[in-house]
Amino acid sequence: MRLTRHLLAGAAALAVVSPAAAAPLLASVFTDHAVLQRDRPIQVWGMAAPGAAVSVDLSGQAVAATADAGGRWTAQLPARPATGQPLTLTVKAGEATQTVSDLLMGDVWLCSGQSNMEYPLRRALNGEVEAAAAVDPHVRLLQTGRTSLPNPSDTLPAQAVWKTSSYDSANNFSAACFFMGRDIRKSTGAPIGLIDATWGGSIIQDWISGQGLKALGGYDEGLSVLADYAKDPAKGMARWGAMLDRWAAKTEPHAAGWAKPDFDDRAWATMPAEQFWETNPGLETFDGTIWLRAEITLTKAQATQGATLILGPVDDMDTTFVNGRQVGSQEGWDFKRAYALPAGTLKAGRNVIAVRAIDTGGGGGAWGPAKDKGLKLADGSFVPMGGAWRYKVSTKLSDTGLPPHAPWLGASGLSTLHNGMIAPLAPYGVKGFAWYQGESNVTEAKEYARLMPALIADWRKAFAAPDAPFLMVQLAAFGPQTDKPGVSRWAELRDVQRRTVAADPATGLASAVDLGSPYDIHPADKLQVGLRLGGLARKLAHGETGLNASGPAPLSAARDGADIVVTLDQPAVVYGSGRPAGFELCDGAESCRFVDAAVEGDKVRLTVPAGYAAVKVRFAWADSPVLNLYGVNRLPATPFEIPLS
Repeated sequence: MRLTRHLLAGAAALAVVSPAAAAPLLASVFTDHAVLQRDRPIQVWGMAAPGAAVSVDLSGQAVAATADAGGRWTAQLPARPATGQPLTLTVKAGEATQTVSDLLMGDVWLCSGQSNMEYPLRRALNGEVEAAAAVDPHVRLLQTGRTSLPNPSDTLPAQAVWKTSSYDSANNFSAACFFMGRDIRKSTGAPIGLIDATWGGSIIQDWISGQGLKALGGYDEGLSVLADYAKDPAKGMARWGAMLDRWAAKTEPHAAGWAKPDFDDRAWATMPAEQFWETNPGLETFDGTIWLRAEITLTKAQATQGATLILGPVDDMDTTFVNGRQVGSQEGWDFKRAYALPAGTLKAGRNVIAVRAIDTGGGGGAWGPAKDKGLKLADGSFVPMGGAWRYKVSTKLSDTGLPPHAPWLGASGLSTLHNGMIAPLAPYGVKGFAWYQGESNVTEAKEYARLMPALIADWRKAFAAPDAPFLMVQLAAFGPQTDKPGVSRWAELRDVQRRTVAADPATGLASAVDLGSPYDIHPADKLQVGLRLGGLARKLAHGETGLNASGPAPLSAARDGADIVVTLDQPAVVYGSGRPAGFELCDGAESCRFVDAAVEGDKVRLTVPAGYAAVKVRFAWADSPVLNLYGVNRLPATPFEIPLS
């Protein structure tokens, strides 16, 4: 980007320009090497002095605008077709001029989600070779970086600029997004602009605007706490702590006395103080609430001093008590807890530390070096806590659902990623959106069924693109395989993704279920993910005819004599066997059983056990299902659950 300012008549050529005078006129998303969306009016905006007349010129096409009372101006340039010939955008307001160069007209896609969309090209299968071959002057890449804010921002970080695709720029770019864009470019021949706005571990609620969540309903208190936090962090944190306490009182009434210093915890088990609790037998896959207790003995001189309790990081949330008195709550798996203790909290002799630790996924508990945990006294001395916790399992996350997250915390808050990473982009012209997220919401599929359509509508509104295609990756297999039907949170969320797409013809589902691993939540074959997204984009965004870009999906399930017949939206084939695996029938008591199945073109005939009163059909209903049912396009059939009609 080149930023200049015309000098006043008679001013010296080397006059110093103040930082305020050098403020850019264009919004930060407009930089050198950007791609502008072809075949539709081009929205351009920025900031100038209030009331200033603004002229905008795109290589000979000029329009005018006027900055409003707040200094914001917007202009709309005429639509242009795709072109690989570089364009120049120049904006003038008074004596200020800003120019960005080497712009192309093409198609722009916004890619977003959590770690599987964030997953960089260099880590993908054959990633180094793919990155080395990524040189294409007509592919442009923009990474927003990670920014979490309590209020919407107009500005991207300074390092978030458009770059021409090369080894260096593509190497750390989203692999799935890059492969999708490359596939689209091969098909259309037009320049392609890709925006990578991703944050590993993020929940969907953090990507929806505050207005979108408010309209959806159910998040008013969290949004109110976020607003308080933006003005007064201490007040916001106190209100969130109270929300967490109410949730705990409802979900674990049996633990009401576990923070008290006189509670008898001698029967509790012990665990090392410096490891995730999954390293302990019986807790290998535990997500939920566990209480931890430890003791520190102090002299009278030590107890009368001011002190700070140092716990180190607690994954993911903690509420901490000293001698029965609550001293703080925090969220953040790698955030080091340090709580200043009010006068009178400590006493000579035995002091009891109790921690309600809540893990919402992955590693859990109070981790980090045991030698760093303890009391830092006002005189500078340190009293260690010791090397072990006594602990008691309280509740499973699968039974309680998610606790209220701290709404200001990046990746698990409310709207903060939208504020910092999406709001600065809008309303930049886009062709469509690609979304790979859901792993962090697998425990709340029912709520996700509300949130996913809300996010789609929210983004289409923000980018003034009501009909823009929205492409979604269906979650890959992850977690233990099983030989019996049962509950699967992953399958429930996959089915929400399927139903969301089925209800909106401008959306598409790229299933990754067959690309996953029971042992790795991050499958490395992002090329296939990108190609599947690319196929959907070519069909939905570019109208490529004769292209079937998804695997078989169910249309209905109905009785046919003694059998049940599932009708699919396309013919299916079975790989490796004459019979498709993974079909279940379930009765009204939610008791399910595997059944024999046979494929007949676009029909799957299920054999009903004698006397079994089935009410619904399930397919591939497991965290890591075994899949051998595909379309003739070699794309996997989607997991599903549908009632009998």
